[in-house]
Amino acid sequence: MGDHVYKVIEIVGSSTQSSDDAIQQAITKSGKSLRNLDWFEVIETRGHIVDAKIAHYQVKIKIGFRLD
Repeated sequence: MGDHVYKVIEIVGSSTQSSDDAIQQAITKSGKSLRNLDWFEVIETRGHIVDAKIAHYQVKIKIGFRLD
């Protein structure tokens, strides 16, 4: 096992279902254009309120991936 070098990016996932779904949406979409995804860290959670109900969840995450 050799040493690894990682790159870290910040992205925002969104969902009308839940904050967990917003995270999953962000990771799934990232995985379509990035390789070697290894970890994520939730940085911020926020949402949009309509008529006193949660209408939308947004989650800012850091994603780490290994460079080739």
